Amino acid sequence: MEASVRRIRRRLEREGWYLQRHGSNHDIYRHPRVTGIIVVPRHRTVSPGVARSIAKQAGWEE
Repeated sequence: MEASVRRIRRRLEREGWYLQRHGSNHDIYRHPRVTGIIVVPRHRTVSPGVARSIAKQAGWEE
């Protein structure tokens, strides 16, 4: 099942991540207290593997 990029972006922003810059086909998110960045593709949906990768980077997986 594919994940909605809109839902991913909303959750990232709710948790304090902010859009640092636009890449060519991706958006780069950064958090003030967490080191590293999260790269979110600029598509309507992403594959389950990409969604898992973003969740892992954001610390959503338990």
